[in-house]
Amino acid sequence: MLAVAHVLGLLLATFALAYLLPVGCSLLYGDGLLAQLLAAAAITAAVGLILAAATWRFRRELKPRDGFLLVTLGWLLLSAAATLPLLLALPHLSFTAAYFEAMSGLTTTGSTVLVGLDALPPSVNLWRHALEWFGGLSIIVMALAVLPLLGVGGMQLYKGHAPGTVKEERLAPRITETAKQLWLVYALLTAAGIVALRVAGMSWFDAVCHAFSAVGLGGFSTHDASIAWFNSAAIEAVLMVLMVIAALNFARHFTALRRLSLASYRQDPEARAIFVVLALSVAGIALLLDAHGVYPRFALALRHSAFNVISQATTSGLTTQDYQRWPVFAPYWMLFLSCILCSTGSTGGGIKMFRTLLLARQAGREMQLLIHPAAIAPLRIGGRPIADSVGRAVLAFIFLYFMTGALLTFALLLTGMDFDAAFGAVVASINNTAHGFGPPGGVHNLHALTPMQTWICTAAMLLGRLEIFSVLVLFRPAYWRK
Repeated sequence: MLAVAHVLGLLLATFALAYLLPVGCSLLYGDGLLAQLLAAAAITAAVGLILAAATWRFRRELKPRDGFLLVTLGWLLLSAAATLPLLLALPHLSFTAAYFEAMSGLTTTGSTVLVGLDALPPSVNLWRHALEWFGGLSIIVMALAVLPLLGVGGMQLYKGHAPGTVKEERLAPRITETAKQLWLVYALLTAAGIVALRVAGMSWFDAVCHAFSAVGLGGFSTHDASIAWFNSAAIEAVLMVLMVIAALNFARHFTALRRLSLASYRQDPEARAIFVVLALSVAGIALLLDAHGVYPRFALALRHSAFNVISQATTSGLTTQDYQRWPVFAPYWMLFLSCILCSTGSTGGGIKMFRTLLLARQAGREMQLLIHPAAIAPLRIGGRPIADSVGRAVLAFIFLYFMTGALLTFALLLTGMDFDAAFGAVVASINNTAHGFGPPGGVHNLHALTPMQTWICTAAMLLGRLEIFSVLVLFRPAYWRK
């Protein structure tokens, strides 16, 4: 425990460097928050250094089991530190609201309880989006370093197709090299997104913020109306491309860049399934909107269907329309897609497409065995055999996923929230997508939540981002035994 605390102290002190972004922004725009941001950075660095110094003599090489405690406490601690700029810059904001906003950013959920985003100081707005950007890559690195230890499936395929350092070898000695490779891909994609959004018509500030959101698959925006504020098909097209790319396995991007070939995507069963599901969903909902006369032209229905379906399905949550006014099938289908669509090794949330494919193949195999009990039917995905232990682990994860969602929904119902709103808020939070269901017109903001409801959704965001097992394993007595 004390060895983990030492690493947490170092992590917190390093996190203080993230304040360089909002500090630079405050200097550039002169928004009057320089002193508050410097104070927040100093507090974060001081607490981290004090914690690291106090636990210096307990430092040691961490064991695999320490990883679960590290990632859980790390997300909790960094979210608490990330509230400082919000609390110092927005004195009216409660700690509950500030912690929700910070957790929403770092888990790349993108739900917000803030109103008046258009008038928010630029440095605070940039800080919110920077949290999503840092959180997005942290998820990928965590998936490489920690989640394989859980044996819950998904990373086996990721490692099987990934380049060099992500193979089935031990990851720990090579995680630094792997992280550098992923940082390079992540930074290049973000830089390309910023330039493309600027060319499409955004200001440089909006381009940086929304590139951070799109690549991190978070739903924060600099405007209360989200992407509808721009009313630009070109901006929407750029964001759609960024969101789809971010929903794919980042090891594929590295391989494609290194080989200058798209073969890695064609060979990836997750990528193929993602493109097919997205194409059918966009076309189907566009036809539904056109049939109900929601928009005067099919081209307009297709435009709004494409952006909002892709955004929700990839767990981004940026919006151009209040889709709760659409035929009821559409928002529920989009929420369902957020559960399954994103790839392993992406910045997205939810169950992930690998587990969905595995369960589908498992169901097919069981039906085959009912017909031919003596048949030998190995489970394969992408031509690769999948061990039965992985299948069992995925089934356990799916069970915990649905049970966690059900229990949290009941918890929200106890607070007096109606079923649609409670169900939508929990599913959106646990999938780390920005929006569930609420009154028409309120799709862009969750400021109406009570403090208790806010904390329940905060817990759901953390559980979803850390894939449930990483958190729940800490509540097992056996974990704490020597």
